[in-house]
Amino acid sequence: MKRILVNINQVGLVVKNNTVVRILATGKYWLGFGEKAEIYDLASTFHTPYDIDVLLQVEGFKDLVEVVEVADNELCLVFVNNRYEKVLSAGRHLFWKGLKEYRFQIENTSSIEIAGTVDRQLLEKQILAYYVRQYKLEPSEKGLLFVDGVFAKVLDAGTYMWWKNATTIAVTKADMRTATLEVIGQEILTKDKAQIRINFSAQYQVTDIVKALLENKDYEKQLYTLMQLVLRTYIGQMTLDELMENKAEIAKYIIGVSAEDVKALGLLVLNAGVKDIILPGDVRDIMNQVLIAEKRAQANIITRREETASTRSLLNTAKLMEENAMLFKLKEMEYVEKIAEKINTISVSGNGQIVDQLRQLFLK
Repeated sequence: MKRILVNINQVGLVVKNNTVVRILATGKYWLGFGEKAEIYDLASTFHTPYDIDVLLQVEGFKDLVEVVEVADNELCLVFVNNRYEKVLSAGRHLFWKGLKEYRFQIENTSSIEIAGTVDRQLLEKQILAYYVRQYKLEPSEKGLLFVDGVFAKVLDAGTYMWWKNATTIAVTKADMRTATLEVIGQEILTKDKAQIRINFSAQYQVTDIVKALLENKDYEKQLYTLMQLVLRTYIGQMTLDELMENKAEIAKYIIGVSAEDVKALGLLVLNAGVKDIILPGDVRDIMNQVLIAEKRAQANIITRREETASTRSLLNTAKLMEENAMLFKLKEMEYVEKIAEKINTISVSGNGQIVDQLRQLFLK
């Protein structure tokens, strides 16, 4: 015989021949021959080497434990005294009653959608993150959700969480901000067989993500090819002189002609323009010579115009002086003043005749 003590926070299991025969609550007990007692702390997690189904058949044992059944497609969130503690996977789980207040929240994971009953902060915890798939879209992005290879819906910017299960999930995203497409180094023959090289630039934006990602493959490459073909078609119909004169019209033409095809890609071209038109060396030299000749001709025209204006002004002045003697005298005085400004010393001789002559200039 052996005497044992079971404290208030303990439970005893009496085992005989490797089988639990009875339960011991708080108190003092005598053990019979061949019996032994296993003491469990009610504050600790329930662990036992014995079959749970057998234990539940022992009288009084079911009243001491909380039995939680979790199916294969479920998870159980365990809260102790209203604080999250852990998550339970599929199986049968037992918890001691008495010292702690347990709350069990079972969630179905057969669908990828997480119910609103699950606190979002819990999903961020490491212990639960194993069961959750997470995907983040930046503020400038949108995405397409595919479930088991089938398009499901459009996703706006934000952080998304789904249960991790046998369902396959994929997200394809696109940047919705304005982007720039460079069509550079395009060697094109004009209508008059002049070979030129053009650098073209376009600004575009994704407006329909379903068309851009679901209905079209590599929409950026397709837009590049479209701009390239329209540019070549337009320039191939123009002579070099027409091209240089209407350079600003190229962008308007390309945007207008390609509008429907661009829309079919789920895009919108906002702006476009020719950055550079590079001519071959010999053509460039000829163009420079033409430009120099034109500028010289313009300079000659301006010179002739100024000479004509000057001559006309002199003629008008002469007519006025012919009609007005006083004006003629004033003009003479003006020239004498200019001559006097350049004379440092005057020597007078000739018995005053020179002075008389100078005086005569100022007489009416």
